[in-house]
Amino acid sequence: MRRTIRQRLENIDYLDIVLWLFRITIIVAVIWGSVSTLLSNRYSTEQWLNFLVFGLAQGSLYALIALGYTLVYGVLLMINFAHGEFFMSGIFTATVFVAIPLAESGFTDRHPILALLIITVVAMATSTCVAVLTERVAYRPLRRAPRLVPLITAIGASFFWQYFFRGLYGSGVTAFPEVALLQGKWAIGGIEITKVQGTVIVASIVLLVGLYIFVMRTKTGKAMRAVAEDKDVAALMGIDVDRVIVITFAVGAAMAGAAGVLYALMYRQVHFFMGFFPGLKAFTAAVLGGIGNVPGAALGGLLLGMFEAVGPNLFLEGLGITAPYQLKDVIAFTMLVLILMFRPQGILGERLAEEKA
Repeated sequence: MRRTIRQRLENIDYLDIVLWLFRITIIVAVIWGSVSTLLSNRYSTEQWLNFLVFGLAQGSLYALIALGYTLVYGVLLMINFAHGEFFMSGIFTATVFVAIPLAESGFTDRHPILALLIITVVAMATSTCVAVLTERVAYRPLRRAPRLVPLITAIGASFFWQYFFRGLYGSGVTAFPEVALLQGKWAIGGIEITKVQGTVIVASIVLLVGLYIFVMRTKTGKAMRAVAEDKDVAALMGIDVDRVIVITFAVGAAMAGAAGVLYALMYRQVHFFMGFFPGLKAFTAAVLGGIGNVPGAALGGLLLGMFEAVGPNLFLEGLGITAPYQLKDVIAFTMLVLILMFRPQGILGERLAEEKA
């Protein structure tokens, strides 16, 4: 009997016990804080709806950026940490060379939709060029290298592009011009939503659906999925693997460039460091949804945005934490830790893994 008990104690993994205790502590804290906040009636129903709408708009941006991470990982099994700089480069360039001159000339006020289309095209084109150049110079020579080498290279490329654009456009914050057409609010089903938030949500949904159709229905999309399954077999079947990888980087960067425009419309400022935190949160969203899975990246981005908007007020304020919204980044990165602990394959990752198996 004693020997059996001793063997059982020796077989216990104390690290697992610590992790389970951490999980239980987090769950209890979240439930306690949420119940305390809801029972105190600190916020009205209208305020909670405003939080959700803002979170949906913010999550739409994360989803668009996360697509670049998940597309590249699906094809190359590589985390492209320079993707946040692709997001930054497009809108920063478009603001300096297009948005500000158009606003100063009055063109934006006279033709706001055309002006926004021009800004978006320039931003997407710039992001795409930066991504393709990075892939050709930094990543392609390392394609057969151990996976740690491209990861370190991606971090280096991220810092390079940050300080390249800092030297090009300056280290200060540049204001993005107001668009008069998007000032004010819409009332939808009794819920007031700003025109900018509505535009961001609708534009993001259109882009997400368009990308899904491109990946699932077009010949190029099928080639991307074939390369993601097995690059060598895809090459034997006549697919130009290098071309497909370049297209993958270009498509992901174009989505990031469009997200940059929507981000500038929401926050009305750009700077050389603006891609760092949205890039990290988009990576979190990709992991949350199941990295390598396009619908998963979109779902992860939307969930992360809503948790980040609602979480500080719902979870933290009930625990007596002052100024909880300043800790919204803690919510985002705690979600990353929890998803890696509870479900490391992500929300939609298991189904994808079973299909590949």
